[in-house]
Amino acid sequence: MLLDGKKIVVTGVLTDDSIAWHTARVAQEQGAELVLTGFGRGLSLTTRSAKRLPTEAPVLELDINDPEQVQALTDDLKKRWGRVDGALHAIAFAPEDALGGRFLETPAESASTAFLTSAFSFKTLAVALLPLMTEGGSLVTLDFDNRQAWPAYDWMGVAKSALQSVTRYLARDLGSSGIRVNAISAGPLTTVAAKSIPGFERFEEEWTKRAPLGWDGTDPDPVARMAAVLLSDWTPKTTGEIVHVDGGFHAIAVAPEA
Repeated sequence: MLLDGKKIVVTGVLTDDSIAWHTARVAQEQGAELVLTGFGRGLSLTTRSAKRLPTEAPVLELDINDPEQVQALTDDLKKRWGRVDGALHAIAFAPEDALGGRFLETPAESASTAFLTSAFSFKTLAVALLPLMTEGGSLVTLDFDNRQAWPAYDWMGVAKSALQSVTRYLARDLGSSGIRVNAISAGPLTTVAAKSIPGFERFEEEWTKRAPLGWDGTDPDPVARMAAVLLSDWTPKTTGEIVHVDGGFHAIAVAPEA
C-alpha cells in the first residue's frame, strides 16, 4: 500500500484508457483517496470514467487557464480534505494548426495556447495546491521524449520541452517546502489525446523497432505504476527528474543505414 492514507488529485482524466485514469486506479489500489478533475465538454466523460474506478471518485471541473476555477479547486480541497499530499498533472493541448507538420505556419497565439495549457499549467497547479501541501508531498507531470524533432508533433514538442524546464524550476522553488517535482517521459500510448496527433502511428512504429524491453501502446499500466511510486514516500530524495517509462527506447540509438 504505497499510498495508504494519501490524498491525491488526478487532473486531466478523460476516458478509462488514459494514463490519468490508470494512475487513479493504481493509486486507489495502493490506498489513496482521490479527487479527479475534468474540463468542459469532456467533463461528462470524466464523470463516467470515475464510476469505473475500484471506488468511484468525486470529480471537479478545472479549466487550468481559468483563475476562478483554479481558485475553486483550492477552496474545495481545503474544505474537503484540509491538505493535499500529491497530484498528477495530465493536462496538455495544442490547437490543430500547431500540429501536423505546419510548424513554420503556426501563428503565435496557437503556440502560446500550447505553452500555457501544456507547460505553464504545471506551475499554475503547483501554486494552487501549495497552501494545502503543508506536509510536503509530490507533484508528477506527464512528458514525452522531445530531445529530437518528431514528425507532426511540432509546437507540442516545444511545449513538452518547456514542461521539462518548468519541472526543474518547480523542483528548485518547492524543495524547501518538502515538495518533490518530477516528470514521467512515457512511450506512445493509444489514448484519445494521442489519436488527435496527426501521424501518431509513426511513433508506435519507431517504439516497436527500438525499445529493448518492447512496448505495448495499449497498456498504460507501467506508466501508472511509476506515477504511483513517484507520488509515494519511496522517492524521498528524487526531484527535478525526468523518469523514462518507454521500454528503454530513449537509450537506444537509431541503427545506421547499411
